[in-house]
Amino acid sequence: MTVYLDHAASTPVDPRVAAVMAESLARGDANPSATHGAGRAARAQVETARAEIAALVGAQPGEIIFTSGATEADNLALFGLMRAVPARGRHLVVSRIEHRAVLDVAGRLEVEGCAVSYVPSGREGLVPLSAVDAALRADTRLLSVMLVNNETGVIQDVGGIAALCRSRDALVHTDAAQALGHIRMDLPSLGVDLASLSAHKMGGPPGIGALWVGARAAPLLEPMLYGGGQERGLRPGTLPVHQIIGFGEACRLARLAESTDAAHYQALTHALASHLLALPGVRRNGTAQACAPHLLNLSFSGVDGEALHASLIGLAVSGGSACGAARGEPSYVLRALGLDDTAAEASVRFSVGRQTTLKEIEIAAKIVENAYLRLLELAPS
Repeated sequence: MTVYLDHAASTPVDPRVAAVMAESLARGDANPSATHGAGRAARAQVETARAEIAALVGAQPGEIIFTSGATEADNLALFGLMRAVPARGRHLVVSRIEHRAVLDVAGRLEVEGCAVSYVPSGREGLVPLSAVDAALRADTRLLSVMLVNNETGVIQDVGGIAALCRSRDALVHTDAAQALGHIRMDLPSLGVDLASLSAHKMGGPPGIGALWVGARAAPLLEPMLYGGGQERGLRPGTLPVHQIIGFGEACRLARLAESTDAAHYQALTHALASHLLALPGVRRNGTAQACAPHLLNLSFSGVDGEALHASLIGLAVSGGSACGAARGEPSYVLRALGLDDTAAEASVRFSVGRQTTLKEIEIAAKIVENAYLRLLELAPS
């Protein structure tokens, strides 16, 4: 048996979500853009799901634009705003601990002539308001900062950052993929203008996400793709009805279980942290005072990171984001927090889900403890 503690990479589809998706596939839902009765019925299903997603984030249904996931939503937000006005407002601000879907877009925009400023993170994983203030310029068009960091779980002061940006007439985008279904969100009250969402981080299916587009950003955003005019002309293509229905159901379930889920996640990560932080040489990465309840990132000093991860037999965890793992490099997020390559490689990200049990946490803690202490014994003094 493998204990799965990598929900931040992808959460297994909730059985109730899978059931409504199977019903859609069995019905053979039509193209929701079609004008016949079957098309209108499919459109009604899509709009019901859109309303459920909007309700979870305090938005209006019409502000939700479906995408293939948060990566595409990040791309649409940054490219769609920064390419829209080539002659002015060509300054972009991003934090150094953003997802690659933001950082790589920023790099591409630099190649295209956009000015980009990179805001550092403090040791606790928080982006300082003073650094944001210093980075903003008269021509700043957009700032992008993640709401919940996908590696450390640290919750950024996005509200404070958004207030600063509004005072300087800059728009704000937040990647909220790790926040959705894990912390309470009201996007309009947060003060942001765009937010990227993903279904597969919170019990929904992979391959579907959304970009929330607020009133300030809506008239300024340009599409990346053309052909069809779906999703207010911002994201053409036939909508995947069964995936959208699954996304909507996942959001409905998350809204109904918001307080119980959060308490469950917190109890699990607290139990795991209490056990592992009692071991010598183990430290937490990122502040515990502002952290999403489902995520825990720990460094294990004195051992080789590759050997540690190879020793965690029966445990599915990661050393950081799945994208970073694919590149075979130490976590740039942890290095931005001040860790050297050795410490970053010997770090483990644990992330729990709705189906995770306390018994699994106890098993995981023992697996990690045994592997770590054994490697410490073998390590040169």
